[in-house]
Formats: sequence, structure tokens, C-alpha cells
Amino acid sequence: MKIINIFMKPALGITAFCLILAACNSLDITNRESYDESMVWSDANLATAYVNNLYAECFPNWNSSADQNSDELQGIPWKLGYITESGSDYKRWTYSEIRDINEAIQMLEKSDLEKDVVDGLLGQVYFMRAYMYYWMVIYHGGVPYIKVPQDYKKDDLLVQRNTSAECFQFMVDDLDKAILLLPDKNAAGSTDYGRIDKCFAKAWKAKTLLLRASPQFNPSHMYDNNYWDDAYDAAKDAYEFCIAQGIKLTDSYSDIWLQEQGPEVVFAVVNSNPDKVSGWATATMPQSCSRGTNTSNPTWEFVKEFPMQDGRRYDDPAGKYYVASEDAFMQSFWKNRDPRFYEVITYNGREYPVAGKPAGYRQYNALGLSDGDDQYGTNPAAHVNAVNNDVYTGFYNYKAADLSLTQATVINYDIDFILMRLPEVMFIYAEAANETGHSDEAVDMLKQIRKRAGIEEGTDGLFGLKVGNREQIRQAILDERNIELCFEGHRFWDLRRTRNMMQLNGFTKHGLEAIAINEDGTDMDLNVAKQKVAKYELSTDNFRYVLHQVPETPNLEKVFIIDESFYFFPLQTLVLQENSNLKQNIGWGSGTFDPTMR
Repeated sequence: MKIINIFMKPALGITAFCLILAACNSLDITNRESYDESMVWSDANLATAYVNNLYAECFPNWNSSADQNSDELQGIPWKLGYITESGSDYKRWTYSEIRDINEAIQMLEKSDLEKDVVDGLLGQVYFMRAYMYYWMVIYHGGVPYIKVPQDYKKDDLLVQRNTSAECFQFMVDDLDKAILLLPDKNAAGSTDYGRIDKCFAKAWKAKTLLLRASPQFNPSHMYDNNYWDDAYDAAKDAYEFCIAQGIKLTDSYSDIWLQEQGPEVVFAVVNSNPDKVSGWATATMPQSCSRGTNTSNPTWEFVKEFPMQDGRRYDDPAGKYYVASEDAFMQSFWKNRDPRFYEVITYNGREYPVAGKPAGYRQYNALGLSDGDDQYGTNPAAHVNAVNNDVYTGFYNYKAADLSLTQATVINYDIDFILMRLPEVMFIYAEAANETGHSDEAVDMLKQIRKRAGIEEGTDGLFGLKVGNREQIRQAILDERNIELCFEGHRFWDLRRTRNMMQLNGFTKHGLEAIAINEDGTDMDLNVAKQKVAKYELSTDNFRYVLHQVPETPNLEKVFIIDESFYFFPLQTLVLQENSNLKQNIGWGSGTFDPTMR
């Protein structure tokens, strides 16, 4: 049964939310306008309700477009003039939420409630404060680290920015406080599942310290700064603690999401129909099976990145499944791939056993042959125009696909969103280990992940990994994160954190059109092909594939335009105008604030 008691997002503010709860239990409140918030903190149920409400303010749910800002999914968001000081894009300034969190911390620290209640709630809100500041810092560098609920009538609101170093220390301090107070692990099936526990706090501390040590924040000493030692210690501790608490890799990659509350969950955002659902299925399933245009389409560039069954790239001459050229690979891209490929990518002609479709149903996207909503390409023989060539790529996002949903029920998608799972902890550990002389530990993490994926071990036992030196291991970790964590919202931030973001500058995206062919390789008569498609008789290898740029319309943006200044996004002009003590980041206008670790 789904646990839904702590994750319902009301349309009211926290004060009003708690007021209503209080009113439900008391008939003595005669003037709601003069309601005393302190009542909340003398009642364990109301204090818990307040903290519960913060979960919806802090933690994201499924986001089908999270990786359109990278090479994984279609979309060209990085265009000339996209990031400006005055605009709101890529600005993170969540001080309303911080105030709500600080209110909880302040009131709980002086509360007369039972100690175990106070400690449990305080542990959660200390974590939340560090979590919210993490995202502001990764966007902008150091920000004002406010620790009290400011009163505009009494407090000095014209605060200055803390340095990035100070912000990282404050985050670690908050996380250390949380770790002391939180339970070790909230068990699957318990009423506390979905709450923050010590496993999550330790893992997030490791992630925070990895960011502090990163090339993004240390451009002059990317891999020779002292922060890496702290990151390694925290990551090793987090990994070993999670393992000791029973967290382990799910046996099958395909079961990670669909078998909810599984063994590798470190923290999940709990969904439950009808109270809390997401649009993941609507945006990822083919339009003929859904209720709107599919907006989460993997690119050809990303499809190529998946290794082969032996763990090597398709164009690696030493590989068991070597293909000599990209053109040849386009005609066999679905063969002999890393097993995760089939759990992540839906492609033309693939069997797609979705509810509401006949037995043996295959998903097609060929122009003139497939359902009109799914068609992609420009084949002139079809005598029809595809309407979604600016969005579609010939591939669909299969990750966490709930094929039990019909077209009528696709809006009921309520699979839990796993915000952090064990492989991410393992990658954090591997990255820190590699930069501190523990390459064997780093490689072991990668081998475990590839073994679970089902990749062939090989005669050297390395599962196709190239890990001969520190630089190769570093690249292997980044590449493996790209595959294992795809579409979960990590890729752009990984490239930015490792100062590889500029490899996206000038980047363009492509898709593959499918055209039905006869056994001799000639194009099949469309009338014949339609008859075969209607019976699901054409499989993926009954087509030839043609490369197209996405988007296709001539006057649309087709190339990423990214600048070095994007390693730290600017504070918004409106924020600077409201507080004259705030300084803009170096690289933006006349900015003088250095967001690095200096």
C-alpha cells in the first residue's frame, strides 16, 4: 500500500495549513486573523504537520524535461541570450522556503514537546536547510546563509553574501546536526518511509563535500586541492553506512522503479493516486498511447553513448561487437547493447506491451505507416508531413514506464520518484576515491554497477571498463553516470561540476527516421508496408534508418550556445535592486563576487 500521509501539497501557505488543522480540533478560536503560530509548536501533531508540509516545498518530483539541457534528450534551451542578469532562467533564490524552514528550527529548538519528537523533527529540518542551500550554491556560488526567520520589521534584511567556503561549512554543520538526530533508516513499508533518515543525510553530506572539492569550485586546483580528502572520508562513510543498513543494488535494473520501496532507495518522493501523481507517463509514452505530444525523446547522440553488451563502445576496435562506422551502426543500433539500453529506450519496431493495445503490439514511428500522432521523418514517398519533427527523434523514453496504464489512465502515473539511490552514492564514492589515491575502490564501484546491469565481465574482469590510470577512471565515472542515471536530472550538473560543460557548446541533436525495406534492401511499397504494420509483422530490422537534425524547421535554434560564465549563474537584477549589499558574480556585468573556493 502506498504511504501518502506526508506528501500532499496544499494550495495554502504553511501558516494557513496549520491554522486549518488546529481549527479542526478546536472550537475555541474566535479570531483566526490573530492566530498564534506558537500553538503549532506545543502540539506534536501540528508540529509534525508543519514539517510534513515542508517536504513538498523542498523536494522535486518526476521531471520529464530535466535532461533537455544536456545531450540526453531533445530540446535546444541554450541559445543566444538565454541566460541574462534580468531574466529568471537558471536563477535559484528560495528564501521563502528557507524562512519556513528556519521558523521550524527556531520554534523546535525551544519547544517543550517530548525530546524524541523534537529531535526527529529537528533532524529533518536541519537537513532541509542544507539541501535548499546546496541548490542555491550550485547555481550561484556563495549566497546569504540565513539561519533565522527574518522579521521585516526588526531584522536587517540587507545582508551580504557569504563566501562559497562559508556556505559549504554551514551546510556541513547543518547536515552533521541532522545526522546526530535522525533514525538510521526508515524501513520500506513503515509509516516513516519517505522521510529523511541518516542514510540520506550521510549521502547528501558526501554529495555536498564532493561539490566543494569539484573543478567547478576549484578551477585553479581541480584535482589537487585538500577538499578531496574530506569528500572521500564522507563518501566512504556514507556508502558503508548505507550497506550496513541493508541498502543494496536492486537485482534487476528494470525493477528499480516499478517495484517500489526497493533495496537501493536512499530517499524517495512518495506518490499515490489520486492524491499525488506526476506527468511522467504523459510526457514519455508515445502520443498514440498517451494524452499529449511526447516531450521526452532521447537523442541519437545519447543512443550512441550506450556501450555494447561487452561494455565497450560500438566503435572500439577491441570490442567484441565492433561496428566500423556510424552509418553502419545506424542500421543495427539496437543489437548487442548494454542491457540497460532496453530498459531506457523505446525505438521503432520494438515490442511494446502497453495496456489497451492488442497482443504482439509494436511501437512504430515511420512516416506514412505509424499512427499519425507518432510519425517522425521526411520520407517523400509517404505524401504526408509529420507534425512533430521539431520534437520527436525516433526514440522514446522507456525509463520507469508503467505499461499497465492505458491511454485513459495514463494521467494516474504514481510511481515513486527516487531522488537518491545507491548507485549515485557509489559514484560519489568512486569519484572521491579516484582523486585521493584509492583507484581500486573507485573501479570496484564501477564494476558492481556494470555487473548488475548485465554487461559481460570479460577475460580481464573489468566489464569493458578502460581504467588504466586516474584520468581514464575519471572519464569512466562520468560516462557511467550518464548511462546509469540518465533522465533523472543529473547530466548537465555533472558536466558543469566537473568543468566539462563547454563540450556542449556548439552541440546539436539528431534523430533517426525509419523507412520500411524489402529483404533486398530496397524501399518497401508503402501499401504493402501498411498491411504488415497493421499486423505488427515488421520488426526493427525491417527498416533502414536516416539521420535528421532536431529540430527540423529551418528557422529554429539548432545549436547549443554556452558560455564559460555559466559555471556560475548570475543573481537576478531584481534581487540586486532589492538589496544593495549583494554583489554580482564575476563574469556578469561589473560583478565583483568570486563564487569559487579561492
